[in-house]
Amino acid sequence: MHKLSTLCYIEHDGKYLMLHRTVKENDVNKDKWIGVGGHFEEDESPEECMLREVKEETGYTLTSYRYRGIVTFVTEKGLTEYMSLFTADEFVGEPIVCDEGELEWIEIDRVSELNLWQGDKIFLKLLAEEVPFFSLKLVYDRTDRLIKAVLDGKDLDISDQSIYCRANCTSQDDGNNYEE
Repeated sequence: MHKLSTLCYIEHDGKYLMLHRTVKENDVNKDKWIGVGGHFEEDESPEECMLREVKEETGYTLTSYRYRGIVTFVTEKGLTEYMSLFTADEFVGEPIVCDEGELEWIEIDRVSELNLWQGDKIFLKLLAEEVPFFSLKLVYDRTDRLIKAVLDGKDLDISDQSIYCRANCTSQDDGNNYEE
């Protein structure tokens, strides 16, 4: 089965708006912290999907955003999802209550301390390092453990902790700590 989705990290005053997914019982992201986004509706472009999902989940209308990459999630459970990844830094509107969990502004350098998917820490580091548009493939086993990561067609060593965003993972990090 293949799915299409979007995810957006909205930045304001050195914080990301994070969604703590606590509401849906059978949610693959249950109890995880993620950006804002969701699945495509018929005939939507990635931008249209992302803008709609952000509005539905936050009440905000984005006025400045960037398409940052494509993330391919593969599971041994037979699911493949292609996620268009965005960041945004300007918006208008008033916040609303999200029906998918709690929205909270989290200091960017503290995001890695949250309950995140392991692969999310890879693309959060790429975002912080301002890596140009990238393709990242993340493969998870049946227990939701990351078993493989491929960046722009090149395998990453997932045992190398330098590929993950950790405390103080901001745009001021040094260098590109991923394999070439």
